[in-house]
Amino acid sequence: MRRKSSSPCTQSYPSHPFLLSTDEIISHLETNIDTGLSTQQVTSFQSRYGPNKLSGEGGVTWYSVLAKQVSNAMILVLVLAMALAYGVSDYVEGGVITAVIVGNILIGFYQEYRAEQKMDALRSLSSPSATVIRNGEVVTVPSPEVVPGDVVMVKTGDTVPADLRLIDGMNLECDEKILTGEALPVPKDAGFDPAGAIGSEDEKSSKNAEFKIGVGDRLNMVYSSATVTKGRGKGIAMYTGMYTEIGKIASSMQGKKNRKVKKSRSMSVKKYGPLQVFQGGFFRTWDALGRFLGLTTGTPLQRKLSKLAYSLFGLAILFAIIVFSVNKFHVTNEVAIYAISTGIAIIPESLIAVLTITMVVGMTQMHKRRVVIRQLSALEALGGVTNICSDKTGTLTQGQMVTRKAWIPGIGIYSINESDDASDPSRGVVTLTSVSSDKTEKQERTQNEKSTEEKQQSEEQSIPEVNPALEGFLLASSLCNLATVRYDDAAGKWQTMGDPTEIALQVFAHRFNYGKKTLEKEHKWKQIAEYPFDSAIKRMSVIYSKGTDEPVIFVKGAVERIIDLCTSVGTGSHQEEMTPEMKNNILEQMKSLADQGLRVLAIAQRPVPAGYKTGDKLPRDGVESELNLLGLAGLYDPPRLETKDAIRECTTAGIRVHMLTGDHPSTASAIAREVGIIPKYKESLSAEKAAALVKTAAEFDSMTDDEIDAMPTLPLVIARCAPDTKTRMIAALHRRRCFAAMTGDGVNDAPSLQAADVGIAMGMGGSDVAKSASDIVLTDDNFASIVNAVEEGRRMFDNIQKFVLHLLASNVAEVVLLIVGLAFQDDQDVSVFPLSPLQILWINMLTSSFPAFGLGREKASASVMRRPPHDMKKGVFTWQIIADMIVYGMIMGTLTLLTFVIVVYGVGNGTSDLGFDCNREQSHSCRVVFRARAAVFAELTWLILISAWEIKDLRNSMFNLDPLRASQDGANFPFFRDVWENQFLFWSVVIGAVSVFPAVYIPGLNTDVFKHQGISWEWGLSFGAIIIFVLGAEAWKMVKRRTGWFSEPNAADYASVSESDFGLGSPTRSMTKDSRRTT
Repeated sequence: MRRKSSSPCTQSYPSHPFLLSTDEIISHLETNIDTGLSTQQVTSFQSRYGPNKLSGEGGVTWYSVLAKQVSNAMILVLVLAMALAYGVSDYVEGGVITAVIVGNILIGFYQEYRAEQKMDALRSLSSPSATVIRNGEVVTVPSPEVVPGDVVMVKTGDTVPADLRLIDGMNLECDEKILTGEALPVPKDAGFDPAGAIGSEDEKSSKNAEFKIGVGDRLNMVYSSATVTKGRGKGIAMYTGMYTEIGKIASSMQGKKNRKVKKSRSMSVKKYGPLQVFQGGFFRTWDALGRFLGLTTGTPLQRKLSKLAYSLFGLAILFAIIVFSVNKFHVTNEVAIYAISTGIAIIPESLIAVLTITMVVGMTQMHKRRVVIRQLSALEALGGVTNICSDKTGTLTQGQMVTRKAWIPGIGIYSINESDDASDPSRGVVTLTSVSSDKTEKQERTQNEKSTEEKQQSEEQSIPEVNPALEGFLLASSLCNLATVRYDDAAGKWQTMGDPTEIALQVFAHRFNYGKKTLEKEHKWKQIAEYPFDSAIKRMSVIYSKGTDEPVIFVKGAVERIIDLCTSVGTGSHQEEMTPEMKNNILEQMKSLADQGLRVLAIAQRPVPAGYKTGDKLPRDGVESELNLLGLAGLYDPPRLETKDAIRECTTAGIRVHMLTGDHPSTASAIAREVGIIPKYKESLSAEKAAALVKTAAEFDSMTDDEIDAMPTLPLVIARCAPDTKTRMIAALHRRRCFAAMTGDGVNDAPSLQAADVGIAMGMGGSDVAKSASDIVLTDDNFASIVNAVEEGRRMFDNIQKFVLHLLASNVAEVVLLIVGLAFQDDQDVSVFPLSPLQILWINMLTSSFPAFGLGREKASASVMRRPPHDMKKGVFTWQIIADMIVYGMIMGTLTLLTFVIVVYGVGNGTSDLGFDCNREQSHSCRVVFRARAAVFAELTWLILISAWEIKDLRNSMFNLDPLRASQDGANFPFFRDVWENQFLFWSVVIGAVSVFPAVYIPGLNTDVFKHQGISWEWGLSFGAIIIFVLGAEAWKMVKRRTGWFSEPNAADYASVSESDFGLGSPTRSMTKDSRRTT
């Protein structure tokens, strides 16, 4: 069997190692199970097979990131403007544009390359070290140094460093959910015989034998990245690095970096006929050009900005033609410079830098909140997420079992309430509800509801006592157990090790101070024998003695297997004979617990058979018979501490969470109800709609795409989920025009992580394959961090809208001023600049940029997580942004144009006093033009700065940005508090306003560079324009508030839409054709 890899030599065998005998493997690899490999063999094998590590996706290269920055749409537009500037010998302006281009490229390259390096630093190898036998000695070596043929030893808590063929094992179980998705550990058996499972000895050697038994059923193999949860084992390394099962999956994921790129067109001869060659070549060239220009690749925001850049470039060409036509196509250097100035005015040169730096700041903030952004574009995408498809184990839940309920015959049900830590026995409240042996907890509570409150209180004790019946249950749970639970004084928390099921029982025993170490050290319980868990009979037994007392046999296992071995139930006065009726009652208790999503185990005991002496070896059948049932334990994998609140916040934010898990439907449903994925009003739904909320993978996969699309809502829970089911769910969401995120940690999540719009991997418990397939990584494996990521994404999106509006509104103002200003011509019929080229660059690069940076740092609004996700199809350019851009730009452009006219006619004699060659140098005839330019420059600078404060909120008044907060605080005029909160923006406005004075008055700088001169009474025009602009902007906002123009749906609106999906209530708004539906 051969696998593709970049290693020097393939790792192949006559058959798959799980089919080979130990002798065949030893002979093939020339190893020794007692002494291992020699130093010479290790060196030879390392050279032959390469290092034992995953190659990932090949890593990021600096030149690929740099090429991405150079091919940016805005950069290409600026390059053309730079070429034109140099073409007309305007080296100052050309040099400034060159600096802008270089700065944008370097900033984008540095920040994106740094983001990739952070992700590479986060990626870790499957196993940091391994215990091997070499030269007859047991040594610990780095995991990458393990080679095929190494004899590797693993024990509880170890991570398997390579794919091993077991040669010995004792109670060995491995957690393989990172590979298979199976939540429970898999028992391993070195003596596993594949011939029986395959069917015949002939098939054992056939080419199809490997496919007869799946990866998870090859019990004599343990796999790289799996964790040993119990026991110990010894095996021979068979596959390392990319040859392992996890490496095989990682290899299949390579080469899919551009997973969001549009698929190539189909160019069939049947479709296009004889013109197929020409049409195919044209379309492919068109697609390639679109990808290069960024028009068909990247996130919606990236595509929108690319289209914006080329649209603005088209406008720049149009304005240049207008400039040339007004000047009768007499294209002198001055006319060409005016045309370039008009083109520069319409292009927001600082947009790329502002966008990149703003997103990098957001990425840095997310890193502080334990979220690593692999690509800056993921921040923008997060704000538009409508649906999150989440794995359960280790993502929504802690990946740990906890004893939730314990039924003790004749006593009742002990329940663990308010426990938020599966490892800490001191957390939570233990209550006892008295339940008769012939009634389930639900039946008992139904009857209690008819009784008095006093009776209910008498049947529930907040601090239950340890009675003989409970004591027997605790002894068996603690002693028939291989897990370790201890308090680490140095770390200040409880530490656990072992199988999750046994940890749960051990923690429960610790709640009553019946821990295994306490019983063995203080109460002198001593283990005599052990009968390890056998997956065939699904039970485990131990024999313990205490002093001179008669030894006791403790047994635990599956209820169906234990109950048939019991002859009695309960202890002491509560002990009863096991009758068919009693057996049915016990099974009802089990069903009652299982319906609550709990995994149920039976606990039993018996005295040793008569005549038993310490050291006697009893047959297992003789030990595990005539048992006395002590009770049932109901275990569950608890949700993470923050999951419920996180899902509630997702719901409030209009984001629907779907659970896709490999668990049983009842368990999945119980967890989904507990954390709030299944709505509380499920009982009000029809049976058909209620059944649609929870489906098994078999039910979902058996449906056609048309049947899935016809469902009123997609399932909120899919149980027994396979990887293909997850990717199909993502596809179904895409067909409903939803923007889907997928969270996961295992290798089996990787395909769906790639298929999702936003892949979210777990950094601690996640596999390297999952991280490689993801867009962001949660370093703390906390589902609640997704809420932080979504909130940050929405904040970033809002802020991007604000600074894009701010930059484009100033561009609109400049264009209005320059285009209308073409009418002002001097004695030579040459248009006079209302603003000089360097004034425009000053305003665009400095005056606008720093307030734009400040707007990018705005904190999230109070309503950011109380509104539906934004429409990713529309992007940042909503109708409100477009309208605001035009209104604010027109107001500023009109005011500055009026100022130019007033100064020209107030100081001079109107258009007849515009001087000669005032676009290039100062002269006495240019006094009027230079004063008018200075007044326009100062006024436009201040208007742009003040507009930044207006744009802090698109609807609320600048003088009361948060009315709810102001009313709560009793603030009558919160303006100063609101503008001071963003100190970067505050000082950008203040310093920018002050910087006007030196630009206007410093000799040489004013006349030779900016082409203006000092002014006096004209300052009054600037102050008056500020007042008019603020009044106009406030009036526009008031009109929007009172008319409801461009208003967004509030919480009540989208809650109604969500309920209408289930047939509840009437929606208060209708979804538009282009809006996304939450499904």
